[in-house]
Amino acid sequence: MVSLEQVRLLESKVSRTIDYVKKVSEENAGIKEKLESYQKRIDGLEVLIQRFKEDQNLIEDGILSALDRLNQFEDALERILSKETKPLPDTKARSKKDDREEKQDAGLTKEPEPDLTEEKNSEPGELDIF
Repeated sequence: MVSLEQVRLLESKVSRTIDYVKKVSEENAGIKEKLESYQKRIDGLEVLIQRFKEDQNLIEDGILSALDRLNQFEDALERILSKETKPLPDTKARSKKDDREEKQDAGLTKEPEPDLTEEKNSEPGELDIF
């Protein structure tokens, strides 16, 4: 037969078990709330990441487009400059002045001495700017 002491012991164990289940259920509800909050935050961050990726793609496309336009501008400028600076087809038709300039660039000729006669004729204290 079951004694009164055994029934009381069983009753206390059942009471403790019920308290423990309530406590664990409350913790579980709190954890579920946190999980929902975190899931909402994750969803919001995923949206931000997707927008960032789209913006990055737009920025990259814009930069590539600008670089392409700069390349086109540079190519056009080079074509224009190469047309303007083409050497004369007949090299014999060069003038003596061109030959002199080349020799001066190469250091083969001296620069002519400046004519100081005009400066001697001007009045002292006056500057001749023309």
